[in-house]
Amino acid sequence: MKDITIDQIQSLDSKSKAALTKCGIKNLFDLIYYFPKRYIDRKNVTAIRELYSILKQDGEIKKEYNFIVKVVDKRSVTSRNRQILNVTFSDDTGFINCAWFHYASFYNKKIQVGEQYLISGKPSYRGKWEIAHPDYQKIKNEDFEGKIVPFYQIAPEMRIKGIDSSVLEKIIFTVLTEVKEQLTDLVPVHILEKFKFPDFKSSIMEIHKPSNDFSLINSLKRLKFEEFFYLQLLFARRKQRNILRQSKFKISDKGLLFDRFYDLLTFELTDDQKKTIKEIYSDLRSGKVMNRLLQGDVGSGKTIVALSAVMLMVGSGFQCAVMAPTEILAEQLYLEFKSYCKEFEINISFLSGGLSNKLRDEVLNNIANGVTDIAIGTHALFQKDVLFSSLGLVIIDEQHRFGVMQRGDLIEKGDAPHVLSMSATPIPRTVTLSIYGDLDVSIIKSMPSNRKKIITKLRSDDELNKIYDFIKSELDKGNKAYIIFPLVEKSEKSDLSAASDQYFKFKENQFKDYDVFLLHGKMRSIEKEEVMQKFKSAKNGVLVSTTVVEVGVDVKEATVILIMHAERFGLAQLHQLRGRVGRNSIQSYCILNYSTGIGEESMERLKVMEETSDGFSLSEKDFEIRGPGEFLGDNQSGYSDLKIANLFRDRDLLEMARKEAFQLLSQDFNLSDHQSLRDYMNKKFGEVWDILKY
Repeated sequence: MKDITIDQIQSLDSKSKAALTKCGIKNLFDLIYYFPKRYIDRKNVTAIRELYSILKQDGEIKKEYNFIVKVVDKRSVTSRNRQILNVTFSDDTGFINCAWFHYASFYNKKIQVGEQYLISGKPSYRGKWEIAHPDYQKIKNEDFEGKIVPFYQIAPEMRIKGIDSSVLEKIIFTVLTEVKEQLTDLVPVHILEKFKFPDFKSSIMEIHKPSNDFSLINSLKRLKFEEFFYLQLLFARRKQRNILRQSKFKISDKGLLFDRFYDLLTFELTDDQKKTIKEIYSDLRSGKVMNRLLQGDVGSGKTIVALSAVMLMVGSGFQCAVMAPTEILAEQLYLEFKSYCKEFEINISFLSGGLSNKLRDEVLNNIANGVTDIAIGTHALFQKDVLFSSLGLVIIDEQHRFGVMQRGDLIEKGDAPHVLSMSATPIPRTVTLSIYGDLDVSIIKSMPSNRKKIITKLRSDDELNKIYDFIKSELDKGNKAYIIFPLVEKSEKSDLSAASDQYFKFKENQFKDYDVFLLHGKMRSIEKEEVMQKFKSAKNGVLVSTTVVEVGVDVKEATVILIMHAERFGLAQLHQLRGRVGRNSIQSYCILNYSTGIGEESMERLKVMEETSDGFSLSEKDFEIRGPGEFLGDNQSGYSDLKIANLFRDRDLLEMARKEAFQLLSQDFNLSDHQSLRDYMNKKFGEVWDILKY
């Protein structure tokens, strides 16, 4: 497909070109990949009178319905300096009122009395049927019978220029008709034939102008597969490049330190830990560059595995770098590594943004001259003035918090060092394949034998005084507690109690006889460190905090965590917070406080936390509930490229695409026999393609 800009498309007028360009639709590719957000099948239209029986049977209207209606009246009113459009529709079986609170003047021009429309939305009944901001499409009955109607997401810039869903549908179809002969397939023919996928031209036309259910479903499958296929080509290229890549940091045996380190451990490693250490040892001896992802549930013992890898490398004469996303976590890793390495002559340096210039210069010199065996720090490790003498292993803790660029910057400091990425957030398999599809994966599921299951309970606001009494009973035993809030300070937009507000109340009231500390992300690094040290050394302290303690913080004496307004957190985040307790053999507790008036769905989600402590099961459920966007965040390379495929719903297509991509590159690594596909990959994913070369 040629690189045609919006300005070069002959069939578009200047007003449409300006609107599309302002919305980020700058070329032909952007336009034809601006897919409908959903479809309405003419066969699934409901009569308004049917809503009464649905309401009587179910007690509420639970989903959206479609109606073919005419406009019988419309009224524009102003309330609180805002224009509101009210439109009354009828289908001869009843009436339904629709309201537009945003862009009312736009809809007032578009919707005309006497005209027929297909509207779609979730009705509510308050003496009459109402829908707020329904999707709508102007129709003519003779043209509409049996049709599947696409609905597009309309950006404000389009509305300002008079473009609604039906207008955009016409624009896209007009352009497709003009350029359809230029639409060629990039996916190899043998793959299309294998899965009986339609060609690209037919698929893209069908997506925007569906002819029937069967053709639309097939076209959707083909385009979803294609999106996954391109991303998996990236991972396949990187993984196969690593397989071919010789490492300069090959070890011949366990070195001088590993056996001594293993013998000094005061506990037995789990089978999963032993298996993972063997996998890492095999990687380091293979002569190839290790690129491994270590997933482990909260408290499963990933740090010991990381230390084992470090002992193998340092004992063989190589440097190691350990990068963590926050200073609190980085310093904790530093102290933990120092504790385990105190019996060995190992030099460990800590590097963070909070160091004085003098101390920083000293650390940099030690790293560059090879005096430092292990460098531990935050993103400060990948700044330009940090130079290593013989960096053989990079360990990235909580790797999902770093973007691809940051991880690549640290790795490029060495000469193709081994890489061990770690995550305490269990990741669903589909996400692992989509974001870390180039990595070998090790999983630690089993927990240390001395750990007891954390007892998790849901408790309402009405039970807070009882909860505080329970916390005090734990403190009186010499234990410690966390109380977690989602906000630092109260804001006008939220009625949630905030950490800083409640901290002072706790000190003066509920916990006045105990040490109470405050920790949140707005503090300077040195302040955070001081608070954590005081909390750790306190006899029976309470740490009031935000989610800054979500990962890594390890206080063995902490036996209870109270998470306020738990419905505001995702399941994975709640599970991470729960993991701050239960770090030893003492029975620990997680109390999930929920607000008055919590919704049914939110309550069901929280009940999952009561029922299971398996982080991998929770991550699948969390991914299903919140969807890929919220689950992954904006950092991750790959997800943002998916315009139509869904990591959760389309997992089978992902598996298929992965297999085909890896097989294709195993036969044609540089895509020399697929020049059009190669040109496309270089053009669309050029920056990521380059990053994936390390």
